[in-house]
Amino acid sequence: MLSSASRDSVVSVFDGFRIDLDDHNDRRERLIKSSRDITNLSKKAIFLLHRIMTDDAPSGEQDDRSRNARAAARGREKLKEIQKLFAVVGEEVAGDRFWRYQRNVSPGLQEYIEALSFTHYLETGKLISYNEVQQTLCSESGVSYFPLPLEDYLLGLSDLTGELMRYAISAISQRGGRIKASNVCTFVRNCKADFEVYTPHIRDLRKKQNVTAQSLEKIEDAAYTIAVRSSEYDIPLDMLDDFVARTVAMESGGGGKKRPRDGDHDRDADDEY
Repeated sequence: MLSSASRDSVVSVFDGFRIDLDDHNDRRERLIKSSRDITNLSKKAIFLLHRIMTDDAPSGEQDDRSRNARAAARGREKLKEIQKLFAVVGEEVAGDRFWRYQRNVSPGLQEYIEALSFTHYLETGKLISYNEVQQTLCSESGVSYFPLPLEDYLLGLSDLTGELMRYAISAISQRGGRIKASNVCTFVRNCKADFEVYTPHIRDLRKKQNVTAQSLEKIEDAAYTIAVRSSEYDIPLDMLDDFVARTVAMESGGGGKKRPRDGDHDRDADDEY
């Protein structure tokens, strides 16, 4: 039989295990909640960007560049709220703990990268770089909250293509939207080609590439339809833009059951994690 001293030492060891497990479970739950909060705020930021880009421009705003800058500025404000949550996450995963809890943080991180890259695209027309994303995950003194995993960076960018598809299709009904949709189509096509090389190395990227291919097909179909219909009318481009806008408005807002927006089903599928 164990002596009293031996029994106490064994109990103390298992008390230490219990404390470690309780700390792990509590930390994991806090990180999951933070990830969900980050996901929700990121979605709100994306919806805000879409709303600004599809609403009628205010008086005095003459071109798309001004509208893009206004949307990006509003988006940056929302993203600052998310970055404060990442500061809290950074405290939870200080040291080498991040890799232990990466899977709990990844869903929110990928959604944030999607919102950030969409804002960056509207602002610059380019794809945000890895270093630019990492810089947004730093304190004011430049210290990173945690290292940005390459797979989360690429998976977040892959989700961007779905938002660009929605952006391109909604833009077709606006003045100059045909050119904008064509530019987005080229951008998404290049993204798909560039990401393809990483599919053997990153889990879930192949599935997202399939979704990107569907988004690209929808943009191409919309642009092709507009191009074919445009060739039937020998009218100035300004009048053609107005005609396209009226046609899209009648088809999407006519009587009967409201048509679902393209990509809604895909978004529901992508949002599960």
